[in-house]
Amino acid sequence: MVKSLKFFLSLAIVLGFWACETKPQSIDGPSQEELRQEAAMVYDVIRTQFPQGSAEEMNQIQKALLIDSTYAEAWRELSVAYLKRGMPHKWKPYMDKAVELDAKTWQPWRGYLYLWFYRDYQKAISDFNASDTLTPYIDHPQGHSVDYWRGIAYLGLEDYQNSIRYFDQHITRETEESGEDWVEINAFLYRGLAQLKKKDTLAAKQDFRKIIHYFKKSADAKYHLAQIFHHQKQQDSATMMLTQAMEDFEAGYSNSRPYVEALYQIYREDLTDLKAEIAK
Repeated sequence: MVKSLKFFLSLAIVLGFWACETKPQSIDGPSQEELRQEAAMVYDVIRTQFPQGSAEEMNQIQKALLIDSTYAEAWRELSVAYLKRGMPHKWKPYMDKAVELDAKTWQPWRGYLYLWFYRDYQKAISDFNASDTLTPYIDHPQGHSVDYWRGIAYLGLEDYQNSIRYFDQHITRETEESGEDWVEINAFLYRGLAQLKKKDTLAAKQDFRKIIHYFKKSADAKYHLAQIFHHQKQQDSATMMLTQAMEDFEAGYSNSRPYVEALYQIYREDLTDLKAEIAK
C-alpha cells in the first residue's frame, strides 16, 4: 500500500509538470541539454537493474521525467507497463505524449503498437502514412519498413490489393539492397496469404515455395501449400507437405509473436484438422 501511494504521488508530480507550461531556464540554471543528460543518466539505470514494466522501473522513469519532462523516450517507456497489461486507457496518453515530443521516432512505433496490440488497422496505417511525411527515408519501427507493416495492416483489413502492393514495395527494396534471400520470411508468407485470399493460387504458391527455398523449415508455408494441394485434389502432395509442416511445427518453426497472436497464426489443431480432412 505504501509503495502504491508513493508511486501515485510521484506520478501526480510528473503529470503536474506535464500539464504546466514550460518556463524558460534562468540564466544561471541548467540548459535543456544538461537537463537531458542528467535525466538520461537516471533513465539508463532501468536498462540493467529493473524488469520492464515493474514498479521500480516506473519510479525510475518518473525521476527522469521530473528532471526533464520533454524526454520522449521516457514517456514511451512509461506507457509500456500499461500496454503489456492490456490497459489502453492508460497506455495511450503516455504514448501520445512521446509522439507529441518526438513524432519522427515514435509515430511509426505507435502505429506498430496499434497494429499488433490493438488490431486497430486504420490507426496503424494512419501513423505509418504520417511517418512518410516526417522523414525523407522509409522508417523501420521494430526492424521492418513501414511498407512491411502496412502490408500486414491492409491484410487485416481484408484489403488484399493494397496489402500486396506494400509487400511488393518492401520486398523489391529489400531485394535491391541486400538480395532476396535477406527478405523477412513473413513478407513472403503474408503476401502469399493475400494472394490466396484473392484466389491467385499460382502467385501464392510461388511465395510459399520461396520461403521453403530460402529458409527450408516453415510450418506455415507448408501448411498453406498442403491446403492448396488438397483443394486441387493432389492428395499425395498434400499429405507429404502436411507431414513436413507438422514436423516443422513441433520443432518450433511457425509464425508466432510474444504477448499477442500473430495474424493468421496456425495451431496444432489446424494441422490435425487438415490431416483428417485429407484422409476422408
